[in-house]
Amino acid sequence: MNKLFSVLLTLSVLLGCKSTPSITTTKPLQLPNIIYVLTDDLGIGDVSTYNPESKIKTPYIDKLASEGMTFTDAHTTSAVCTPSRYSILTGRYSWRTKLKSRVLYGEDPHLIHPQRATVASLLKSAGYYTASIGKWHLGWDWQRNEHGSIDFSKPIKNGPNVNGFDYSYGFCGSLDMPPYVYVENGKPTAIPNDSSENTDYQAHWRKGLTAPDFIHEEATPNFFERSFNFIKKHAQSNKPFFLYLPLPSPHTPILPTKEWQGKSGLNPYGDFVMMVDNYIGKLEAIIKESGIEENTMIVFTSDNGCSPRANYQELLNKGHNPSYIYRGTKSDIFEGGHRVPFIIKWPNAVPQGTICSQTISQSDLMATCASLTNLKLSDNTAEDSFNMLPLIKNPNTENYQRKATVHHSIDGSFAIRKGDWKYIFCSGSGGWSYPKTIKDTEGLPPFQLYNLKSDPGESNNLYGKYPKIENELFNLMSNYIKNGRSTPGAKVKNDGEQWWPQLSWMKNS
Repeated sequence: MNKLFSVLLTLSVLLGCKSTPSITTTKPLQLPNIIYVLTDDLGIGDVSTYNPESKIKTPYIDKLASEGMTFTDAHTTSAVCTPSRYSILTGRYSWRTKLKSRVLYGEDPHLIHPQRATVASLLKSAGYYTASIGKWHLGWDWQRNEHGSIDFSKPIKNGPNVNGFDYSYGFCGSLDMPPYVYVENGKPTAIPNDSSENTDYQAHWRKGLTAPDFIHEEATPNFFERSFNFIKKHAQSNKPFFLYLPLPSPHTPILPTKEWQGKSGLNPYGDFVMMVDNYIGKLEAIIKESGIEENTMIVFTSDNGCSPRANYQELLNKGHNPSYIYRGTKSDIFEGGHRVPFIIKWPNAVPQGTICSQTISQSDLMATCASLTNLKLSDNTAEDSFNMLPLIKNPNTENYQRKATVHHSIDGSFAIRKGDWKYIFCSGSGGWSYPKTIKDTEGLPPFQLYNLKSDPGESNNLYGKYPKIENELFNLMSNYIKNGRSTPGAKVKNDGEQWWPQLSWMKNS
């Protein structure tokens, strides 16, 4: 084991401190550059490393996995975009905010409180240069004129720069949510002078104001090219960098560029995934050419499962399942909604070709970065984040302290996972898959219990057969909600309404 590993594994995250993240007196050895690639609506079955039967070729993502560590039981905290992104950047479950269900839209105000610590602000305090390039989808505050319309000539407020990013470039919502305007370091890059819309099922975007420099088909290439330039510029810097690269693809509008159209032999979604994979190869090449490959940590993952807009039936007819062996899709409380690819490549520390089967959550980035940089976290910071560094040393370690993991669907339904057991606090999917309506769930048990080891497809509901396990998971979930945290530390408050409809099971208990 190299010296860097030895030092990293002596670092610890101390919860319960009285201040916001601060640098300790111990200075770690050379810190890695961190590049966090967040794809949008990519299913776990779309990556051939995870799905041997995948009909989509992903050679560059597969190569990334072969050169690093593949996590086979990794989860987003929510089955949809906004809440997952909140958790990644704050280390806190998003349902602790005012957003109890669904997602934000392009004109919605900021979700991350300006005073809340993020991965970016933490790393910035440790000497990192921080950048966000891509789809933000966490809201920011547009300035408005006397008529209530957005004034695009004025800078936004409470955007990525307020949340710890030295540099930011991107758009506010999803690529199908107006206004279609790029914002760089708080300032719109152009004022919309037209409106655009696409009514095609897979290439759909909603009608809305569109800036002259905003071309939907070029959004993904644009973000990658800007990221390449960023890496080249900062590769020779005397300070490490954190690049958060949240892509708008392969989410709708599904827009593979001309050279990729028809390449998959499946449909435009398959083509789009192949296009993203190719850009991952280009990203790795830039990192290598810049001479920073050995000490750069690349994290590759997705913000939730694949969307039905990919046209599951068409793909299934051709032998491809974006959810692999798992039930459900994006939006659902079932595994297909929140179990995602998660790969870490870091040559200086991560052994090549290793596999970790322990259950992890994307909310763990914050505590991991705190441990990596020897920073302390206060009690009201990263309340649901656990340090993953021990797993990097030994995928089978017992030093990873996560006891259980909470999942959340688009309608705000909960599930909790501990070991092989998953307890779902609703009778249906909590999302778009069957059963999703009151009529669909008539006659079904109120809750669901699955043993994922013997039943990864969640086909056999065991609710009522293991009361001891159900009581344990029920009480654990209740405590996580009441305490405002799932990590050790002082009790804190959740934001917004304490009791909301999806908690009727807890209120009446």
